[in-house]
Amino acid sequence: MQDQLRNLVIRSIQPEDAEQIGKIQSSITKSGPNIDFEYIIEAKLQGSEDVSFVAEVDGKVVGYMISYLVYGGFGLEKSAWIATLGVDPKYMGQGIGKRLAHEILEAYREKGIRYIFTSVRWDSADLLSFFKTLGFDRSEFINLRKKLEP
Repeated sequence: MQDQLRNLVIRSIQPEDAEQIGKIQSSITKSGPNIDFEYIIEAKLQGSEDVSFVAEVDGKVVGYMISYLVYGGFGLEKSAWIATLGVDPKYMGQGIGKRLAHEILEAYREKGIRYIFTSVRWDSADLLSFFKTLGFDRSEFINLRKKLEP
């Protein structure tokens, strides 16, 4: 598998990647695709400054990271938000997520963005550890939730 990573390409996300991204997400969550990646990707590609990448090995998408810009609110300057990421379980532990993250971080650094946020479940030790290795730490914000009843 390590030899395959010599062929690793990080590139901008495209609408045709949606199906493969959905399969990766399903293999991670062990459930059917419940995110409309095609809509998300098409919405993010329409003249936006948002940055999202896929990792590809021999033409197959094996990882993705989707992010977008937040233009302020509640005392927040223009910042970026990592909305979701995933790596095909067969390729996990090989640095693909880290490569995707570094590309995202560098792209936003070049755009003059100073802060990048994300949200991780408190019991997701693997994701918490991943973001810690990238230098993420707690922010001054607290995520709040309201469940709307049908």
